[in-house]
Amino acid sequence: MDPFFEHFFGWFGMPSIGLPAVFVSAFVSATLLPVGSEPILFGYITINPHLYWIAIFVATVGNTLGGMLDWWLGFVASKGIKSLEIKTKGRLHKWLEAWGPKILLLSWLPGFGDPLCVAAGWLRLAWLPCMVYMFFGKLLRYLTMTWLLTLVPDSVWHQLGHWLHII
Repeated sequence: MDPFFEHFFGWFGMPSIGLPAVFVSAFVSATLLPVGSEPILFGYITINPHLYWIAIFVATVGNTLGGMLDWWLGFVASKGIKSLEIKTKGRLHKWLEAWGPKILLLSWLPGFGDPLCVAAGWLRLAWLPCMVYMFFGKLLRYLTMTWLLTLVPDSVWHQLGHWLHII
């Protein structure tokens, strides 16, 4: 498990396995912190395949709420820096305003999605449509990533685990 999450769960006295770990890792990975939640989700689903849909839902909700935290931070920042708003109306902001909340279907993209959520808040796009589009974008991400990881043969995971154990 990522050392960041081990420290995080230890700090709060939370279990480093189970649905709380899936939720927290998904939430934190949606913020501007550079961590990924897919390994924890995939590991949980591998151990508990009967909870596949519940785990996907918990990760999606956690990641969406983390994205909404980004949206809120952008919203709060825009209230405090109104004078810059006129100067920052470049192509990107016009593009975001033209697409509106639908652009948050792309909020799952690494390196692009989190700032996109902040920009949506900065532009004061309506929070409910933003949250709905964000939810479906992140749901598609978790479904796709989990499906792709299941295509990797078990022997690869065992070999990877062997090499990581040696290191």
